[in-house]
Amino acid sequence: MQACFCLHKRFLIRFGIGRTPEALGKVINMLKILYEDEQILVVWKPAGTESQESRGFGRDMVSEIRKHIHSQFPEKGIPYVGVIHRLDKPVSGLLVYAKTQKAAAALSKQTVERRMKKKYLAVLCGKPVDNVDNFVDYLLKRGRENRSCIVDKGITGAKRAELSFRILESQVLEPYGELSLAEITLQTGRHHQIRVQMAGHGLPLWGDQKYNTASSYGWNLPATSAGDSVHLSAASAENGIHLPASNAGLALSAWHLAFTHPVTGKQMVFEKLPEEGIFQRFGYCINIEVQAFQ
Repeated sequence: MQACFCLHKRFLIRFGIGRTPEALGKVINMLKILYEDEQILVVWKPAGTESQESRGFGRDMVSEIRKHIHSQFPEKGIPYVGVIHRLDKPVSGLLVYAKTQKAAAALSKQTVERRMKKKYLAVLCGKPVDNVDNFVDYLLKRGRENRSCIVDKGITGAKRAELSFRILESQVLEPYGELSLAEITLQTGRHHQIRVQMAGHGLPLWGDQKYNTASSYGWNLPATSAGDSVHLSAASAENGIHLPASNAGLALSAWHLAFTHPVTGKQMVFEKLPEEGIFQRFGYCINIEVQAFQ
């Protein structure tokens, strides 16, 4: 399949499956760098890697970036690496890190004000009734269990969660049933929001071992009790979907990232299509109308 990518005059970078043009990015010590200057660094986080410093012995992005910067300027000591936003460990995708405190402050402000834009690609188990839809729920985080669940609005600690999605492609994959590739945009940022809301509406993510475990039994489970983290709809149960192998990766990736450069003020947009796992089953090329930045 031919990759779909282009370089826009004002930092729009689009990558396609299986091809990463050397002119648009570089790989250093397994660190996939899409863009770098004196203030910021945009990278691709692989699934299974922590976004921030790991407390254990696992690989994390901050340590990899720090090693990369230190190799360029060893005389400057331990480099500063500012974490601006995060992705869950099993999620792949684009992240921007700050190389100075000034850049970190400016980018963090954009995040708080929701001016930093992110879009996700996910493979859903099932197919929604509408190809374009919006979900609004209330989520409660269970800190000790590292889970969230959909609850009633009046529950103490519940927070409003909203997302929108559009279905790009659907196909039947035996013996798992119908799968759908969706582009998802968050209007709020809650713990495990995409995973919880899509599962709660009967569209759990492929390979989600936390919120899609019921389907490992072919959906033939007793009804979940009120307040459980996964609420399976009758429509999804009738699809006959089965969970993929336990080692299947979570099919969720942050493929689009847009923000304003903290120093130059230029609008920067980065896009990279995920290549791993079930994403390879979808012969997609997402065409987005791009307007020239003034």
